[in-house]
Amino acid sequence: MSKATSTATGWTVGAIALVGPTASGKTAAALAIAQAWPVEIISIDSALVYRGMDIGTAKPNADELGQVPHHLIDIRDPLHAYSAAEFARDATVLMADIRARGKLPLLVGGTMLYLKALRDGIDDLPTAQPELRAEIEQQALALGWPAMHAELAKVDAITAARLAPNDAQRISRALEVWRVSGKALSQWFAEGEATRAAQPALNMPLLSLEPVDRAWLHARIAQRFDLMLAGGFLEEMHALRARGDLHMDLPSIRCVGYRQAWELLDRAEATNAPIESILPPLHELGVAATRQLAKRQLTWLRGMDERIVIACDAPDALAQTLAAVQRFTATAL
Repeated sequence: MSKATSTATGWTVGAIALVGPTASGKTAAALAIAQAWPVEIISIDSALVYRGMDIGTAKPNADELGQVPHHLIDIRDPLHAYSAAEFARDATVLMADIRARGKLPLLVGGTMLYLKALRDGIDDLPTAQPELRAEIEQQALALGWPAMHAELAKVDAITAARLAPNDAQRISRALEVWRVSGKALSQWFAEGEATRAAQPALNMPLLSLEPVDRAWLHARIAQRFDLMLAGGFLEEMHALRARGDLHMDLPSIRCVGYRQAWELLDRAEATNAPIESILPPLHELGVAATRQLAKRQLTWLRGMDERIVIACDAPDALAQTLAAVQRFTATAL
């Protein structure tokens, strides 16, 4: 992807990514950037894509969304998944459109798999086919996974050679890909590598908001979960459950907070317990799950050596963020 050359802005980068763990202050920082430069925000968040899931995802409110154009928010019904490959494709198109309008794409969020897919590419494999997967598993029950491994070797020797005969999950997926597309998984990977090698590098600096004191982040996570509960998170959950077509196996309902709430509500209904009884365990489980999410996000980030780290718990964190953005623009506006 080439550098932006808009004379209206003079940008020297194709885009800027503002990343960090959950509750690190990305939304506030992004809005401050939007006050200083003509940007449009592209969300890097696998939960914000879902409509009707606002409170538990800490989705920007109407006022915040109205301050600057936002993209890839509220683009999916919770019944339908959104993949990292789809994100990479959509974000690439959006970045070109935003630059064509003379603005700077600002990618904001913490779904690191999405970011990796955008920066490094991802193999756009066929989506999961539950019925076909169930059929493969039934065959495996009758024949055994070594026999399924032997079947895979006939159509995709490369993939079979790197899998153990009892690696049920990977054998199943490789057979599923073959049966649905007629193309071996190894061929999908090879074609993906060739496509990525032919693409120019993405010119996108990474600004990463990371706490020096992990306790600071933990306190913010707990406070934000309290605000979610006070803001009607359980009412939002009741609305989702009342639809009747959503369930725990969907990526949307597996989002942090939603999965814990769904399980506790199932338990409360099964025992006729008052809804209020789930609040203490929901707070405990939700905060713990969010802290684990933040830990995983920080682990991803530490593997990105080229990132520019900004201490989000520093008193001048916002000033540092704005100064970093300034360094990556050709002119101050």
